[in-house]
Amino acid sequence: MAKLISRDTPLAEVTIRKYERPSGLEKRELVRKLCLSMGLLQPGDSRDVVVDVFLVLLENRALGGLTSTEIEKKVIISREERGLPLLGVAPSNIRRQVLRLRDLLLVERIGNNYRINENASLSELFSEKIEKYFLESVISRVREYFVEADIAFRKESESEGE
Repeated sequence: MAKLISRDTPLAEVTIRKYERPSGLEKRELVRKLCLSMGLLQPGDSRDVVVDVFLVLLENRALGGLTSTEIEKKVIISREERGLPLLGVAPSNIRRQVLRLRDLLLVERIGNNYRINENASLSELFSEKIEKYFLESVISRVREYFVEADIAFRKESESEGE
């Protein structure tokens, strides 16, 4: 009889980091710190194309959305203008980075176009989508584990004391 191995696959994952106050930063550096703060980018990571994808979507929000091909072209132009290597600009990776932004509820897909979710401000998106919806559900579930652990270990310590 084969032994079943369960996998601990999270339903949601959150990484939040605190950095110094964001004053006087150039736009790309500001988006980079935002990506670092939200766990989209790891500290010291040289593969930072997600920054350019997010930057392109933010800079072009007046257009009402961009296709993945348009995002790719604009990311290449953006990186070339800044003298950055063209690492991670393959179409498949651009789509993967857009999907990561969608998973965090920052970007939405309308037909074949991608845009900042509901064309809302980023602070509004953070408050409504991330803070109130995403973070609260994760915190609530973690709280359930703490309560269950309290119950499980209280029983254990009570039975040991007898």
